Amino acid sequence: MKQRTIQTEFTLSSVGLHTGLQVTAVFHPAPENTGICLRRVDLPKQPCYQALADYVSATERGTVLERGKWKISTVEHALSALYAMGVDNCIIDVDAPEMPILDGSARPFVREIERVGVVDQEAEREVYVVKEPIEYISEHGNILRIEPCDHYEVEVTIAFRSTLLREQHAKLTHLEDYPKEVAAARTFCFVREIEPLLRVGLIKGGDLKNALVIYETEMSQEGMDYFCDKMGQPHYDATKLGYISPLNYQNEPARHKLLDVIGDMSLLGMRIQGRIVAFKPGHTFNTQCVRRLRNQILSE
Repeated sequence: MKQRTIQTEFTLSSVGLHTGLQVTAVFHPAPENTGICLRRVDLPKQPCYQALADYVSATERGTVLERGKWKISTVEHALSALYAMGVDNCIIDVDAPEMPILDGSARPFVREIERVGVVDQEAEREVYVVKEPIEYISEHGNILRIEPCDHYEVEVTIAFRSTLLREQHAKLTHLEDYPKEVAAARTFCFVREIEPLLRVGLIKGGDLKNALVIYETEMSQEGMDYFCDKMGQPHYDATKLGYISPLNYQNEPARHKLLDVIGDMSLLGMRIQGRIVAFKPGHTFNTQCVRRLRNQILSE
């Protein structure tokens, strides 16, 4: 199959989740064999590197790529959309140390790719064909298994020690279903995780419009009012446990984790023909696995 790029450039802007800065990302068509590259246009000489597992430097609140002064956080949603929409070559200009968070999903990227269109190029795609099962298991019980398959598909199971979110499952059998079945799944978090971060000035760009917020541990009304004020949202009844934001899918958290797996696994730097099955995936484990797989491929 031929490599592909977008037909024309497009621009997306919003706050950055961590810095709260207004961030603009401009997606440009790119020549064959470029890969997905991110260029920091706000830095001297505008450093530009390919999105590869080699450059992962942190994974706490998203996947961070870094090389010298070149650093870009929360790249996984854009990478997931580009991979799922069949874009192999693209240069993304970013004017801040993170991607715009938009609505916390991949939907805005998908909409723009659909709007501008994708065009075939002359060169053939580089594809890693899975010929025998590969399994990675962490000491914390995370599992990622890659199996032979005649196409690319992903299956994810998440499990949390949570009264509201224990175990969920999501599966994407065909990439062409991604825009409808996965793209709108937003990043999710628990109030109990966010509130301490807000108090120390982190996640400055977070609000209830760019994340699915889960409230499962009752707090005082005063504490909830503080949380809502910091998030720029109307006050919420602290006795009412549940999802503060309306769900886009019944199993939206699992679908978002599937979205993340696609984005993180794209750091392999080539397409995958195989079936990915992940249990309790997360950015740290995902990127460790793809780095090991990339090293294995490059050493063969």
